[in-house]
Amino acid sequence: MSKKAKVHGAEAPTFTEVEKRILALAGTDLPDSPTPFADIAAQAGCTEGEVLALIARLKDEGIIRRFGATLRHQKAGYGHNAMVAWRVDDPDEALRVGEIMAERPEISHCYIRRTYPQWMYNIYTMIHGKNPGDTNRVVEELMRETGVTDNQTLASLRELKKTSMRYF
Repeated sequence: MSKKAKVHGAEAPTFTEVEKRILALAGTDLPDSPTPFADIAAQAGCTEGEVLALIARLKDEGIIRRFGATLRHQKAGYGHNAMVAWRVDDPDEALRVGEIMAERPEISHCYIRRTYPQWMYNIYTMIHGKNPGDTNRVVEELMRETGVTDNQTLASLRELKKTSMRYF
């Protein structure tokens, strides 16, 4: 990465032309290939190691929070999806329960958030199913497995447009 510039009093990263090409390519759909980062490197005019090092460095420096794939569940045949909010008051118990929930293959997202007096749910799971009732079945199984019964299911009615940030 080249030198940093000041933006609103904070240091903002500046990038070389190769880094800009890498980030522009990494911000789109990854190549459908066994070596997507090598493919990006070939298009950007650098090595696969440089692509991986740039992404890792930006993550380590907190410039990016995560780098991951977005699955379009509806297009993949998972037309029955639900966000389920769970209430687990003890923080240690919430971590234990979250780990159990995150292991389920039907769950793509599982995270803990703070609560509010008007909304006391702190664990959120995104559950995906192919058939009607699949998400309800998973909720029932999780209640038996974890002992957590206080939950709210927010069923997906339609998929909203998913887009990635475009920087270059």
